[in-house]
Amino acid sequence: MLGIEGFPEVRPGDDLSALISEAARRDLRSGDVLVVTHKIVSKAEGRLVDLREVEPSALAKGYAARHGKDPRQIEVVFRESRRIVRMDRGIVISETHHGFVCANAGVDASNVPGDDTVCLLPLDPDASAARLREALADRLGVEVAVVVSDSFGRAWRHGITDVAIGVAGMDPVADYRGERDPYGYPMEASVLAIADELAAAAELVMGKTDRVPLAIVRGYPYTPAPGTGKDLLMPPERDMFR
Repeated sequence: MLGIEGFPEVRPGDDLSALISEAARRDLRSGDVLVVTHKIVSKAEGRLVDLREVEPSALAKGYAARHGKDPRQIEVVFRESRRIVRMDRGIVISETHHGFVCANAGVDASNVPGDDTVCLLPLDPDASAARLREALADRLGVEVAVVVSDSFGRAWRHGITDVAIGVAGMDPVADYRGERDPYGYPMEASVLAIADELAAAAELVMGKTDRVPLAIVRGYPYTPAPGTGKDLLMPPERDMFR
């Protein structure tokens, strides 16, 4: 696993595939998985909001006042949500328009320059991953899988971990149902979230404050496939908490 250091600050309108190609040119090989933090994808795609231009609603103002939050940022969270799951202790757990259930609809002020700017999730992380994968094949002649990652909390577990919100070039899950374990027992529920595991592993060399937004994972024997991050979403009929 290799973190790509020295990556420049990304600004709206930048050609992200060109920046990544230049940064990873010497290291990226066919068969690798390239994990890209969503923050640089969102910046390049202009998914930044100037809070000075946001007029918070009465609901946002009331909730922010009770919990010491910025009502403008709470308003942006509401706008990025299609369903509020829970609001408590200054945190909004919501379902984004993509279908992700996460804290504050993925709206984040970390690693973004300026005191009045927040970053949103990419509009379509799968499409973003696919574009990067195609561009890397054209520019560098390599066939890789691309995972766009973000940090999510987890029910019943302390701490956050990176997960895949966009995937291109691989099946994001490995389904072992119907196979037998080494003792002969049939496996009935073993579906591994491979793309999430790769994203979490990559975060160990990317860090949160080290300005390393890319990581190359080498050695995982994936089979190229047309998978997407949407394949990792829990169907509503199986969601025990909806």
